[in-house]
Amino acid sequence: MSVRLAHGIGEAPRSRAVEAVVALGANLGERAETLAAAVDELRDLPLSSDVRVSTPIETIAVTLRGEDDDAPRYLNAVAVLRTRLAPRELLAALHRIEARHGRVRRERWGDRTLDLDLIAYGDETVERDDLVVPHPRAHEREFVLAPWLDVDPDAEIPGRGRVDALLAALRGGSR
Repeated sequence: MSVRLAHGIGEAPRSRAVEAVVALGANLGERAETLAAAVDELRDLPLSSDVRVSTPIETIAVTLRGEDDDAPRYLNAVAVLRTRLAPRELLAALHRIEARHGRVRRERWGDRTLDLDLIAYGDETVERDDLVVPHPRAHEREFVLAPWLDVDPDAEIPGRGRVDALLAALRGGSR
């Protein structure tokens, strides 16, 4: 099969692989099993390899109104992979994985069986209606930063700085 056919009819694949960061979360159903299955699907993505995954952590749900102690708790992890898929093609693949696991987009920041967010794509900046990379709130989310640091101690968010420093600032300390 040609690279173009494997990639689809969207944006052309990159000539060189970049490191992409994907945040995974689930607060409905069999959370651990869902995250494990999603990671398996990330490993099967075309033009992608070297998937590394953090240890999952359990966190409180964050809604539009802030933290919600009454909502089911999330299981969160971060995966780092090498990919030649263009950012929009990678996002589309993430949405297909979510759909296979019962994700329904009804309410922003609502409960979900699976949430996959493209956090970073190399050192690139993307600003489109359907995709903003780096993720605009990643630097404010301990449930993204802590697992990311677990899988990549030298991680940086383009334009924001080192993940360890951002996490320390969130926790009220310094590096």
